[in-house]
Amino acid sequence: MKKPSLYSLARLSSELKRRRVYPVIAAYAVVAFILLQIGEITFGPLGLPNWVMVSLIVVVIVGFPITVVLAWIFDITPGGIRRTGDSVASEDRPSIAVLPFVDMSPEQDQGYFCEGVAEEILNALTKIQQLSVAARSSSFQYKAGAGDVREIGKELGVKAILEGSVRKSNNHLRVTAQLVKASDGYHLWSKTFDEEMKDVFAIQDEIATSIASALLETLASSEQLAIHTTSTSDVSAYEYYLRGRQFFKRFRKMDIEYAIQMFREAINIDEEFALAWAGYADCHSFLIMYVDPQSNGRGEANKASKRALELSPDLAEAHASRGLACLVCEEFDGAELEFIKAIELNPNLFEAYYYYARTQFHRGDMQSAAELFKKAAEVDPTDYQSRCLRARILSGEGRSEEAIAEAKDAVAVIDNHIKWNPDDSRAFHLGAGSLLVLGEIERAKRWLHRAIEIAPDDSVVLYNVACNLSTLGETDEALDYLEKAVEHGAVSAAWMRNDEDLANLRDIPKFAKLLQRVEQS
Repeated sequence: MKKPSLYSLARLSSELKRRRVYPVIAAYAVVAFILLQIGEITFGPLGLPNWVMVSLIVVVIVGFPITVVLAWIFDITPGGIRRTGDSVASEDRPSIAVLPFVDMSPEQDQGYFCEGVAEEILNALTKIQQLSVAARSSSFQYKAGAGDVREIGKELGVKAILEGSVRKSNNHLRVTAQLVKASDGYHLWSKTFDEEMKDVFAIQDEIATSIASALLETLASSEQLAIHTTSTSDVSAYEYYLRGRQFFKRFRKMDIEYAIQMFREAINIDEEFALAWAGYADCHSFLIMYVDPQSNGRGEANKASKRALELSPDLAEAHASRGLACLVCEEFDGAELEFIKAIELNPNLFEAYYYYARTQFHRGDMQSAAELFKKAAEVDPTDYQSRCLRARILSGEGRSEEAIAEAKDAVAVIDNHIKWNPDDSRAFHLGAGSLLVLGEIERAKRWLHRAIEIAPDDSVVLYNVACNLSTLGETDEALDYLEKAVEHGAVSAAWMRNDEDLANLRDIPKFAKLLQRVEQS
């Protein structure tokens, strides 16, 4: 019998927690202990026969599994006992998309701040398990006021839309937010805030709490406490953090270096800003993973991610950041534990699933990696990376029908993505692999050529071009590109060893020399 994975056990634990089984077990244990103590003390003096005590013990033992089953099926709420809903989003489950807020500032230079406010609210809402929240990359493609909310709601598959605007002038802040019913465009809630900049955190928290109240009948006290949108109280630190996050999302070396500067400034202002420490750690991890594996960033990533956890041990992003730092240091056991904890704290955190999947790929556990990439794509339907990498795994394992289905989905997502991001080289070279699975050879070659055109010296691009050429059987050219990738930096020995796309190269001496070179670097 196959041993259950840590991920499977973690998912069971998370579901037990969601259905509030643990508190019921604790309450049952207390009540059972009290009853048995009473029986032991009183049954003898009352002259009751021994079988009465034995019967009580039997009832307590038999009652335990029955209580657990009932706790799993039913939920006790202030409104009475009701059947517990499934954890998977259904038609009856409240759902929302948060659009980026419009910049109404006089100079029109606060786009990063407006998006940051909207994203903080979105992140707070993802902590509510009763609520389905569209991923940022899905909803942020739409600008508030740029389309009919009914159409946007239909395209994103949500029942409500939050849109708003921000006007920031000197120390004054005006935030307008409105929650709209996607089916008919009617307002469910709206409010305008005219406050000082220092009140931005309270504004974000109030908006998130008001939305939850408008969409849900009840809200667990633990979820009410979790609706906090930032871990700092300093507005200047917050602004630097938002700028850092804006740079970081651009995914280019120069932008990541700018992001490091912004996160560093945020930390200098507020040394206890956990999210800034996590962002700073992630920048260094990304540089190691995608730019230069020989950089001294591992120490910085380790130190910063540990600091983020010390400051906020219940912050999912901090655990994901620590997991990523462990991954780039090839501490795979530590990475796995951190990603599992991040998922437990926030089941909607895409990065936790995606980098956990990459961890399992590095370890050679392809079945687990495929499962986690699938979950990452479910959390963020607009992400193409997880779909492309899963298609590669399925194809390498000979699961052709599944690979073709996944590749079709991946290409469809990429086709939509490149309409908005025509210079995303990663989309083209990963998408080329999915096109090969579908047998669209010429189109795949065009996408590879486009990726090289956009980023001719990017080691990740060069590596993936090598993978695709290897799959096509063009081994000499594939080895040339692989050699260039190794020369430019970010190639992982563990990934290279387990990548089935390179299977056609493994018996060639030049491949063995390149692998040895990466292992020794």
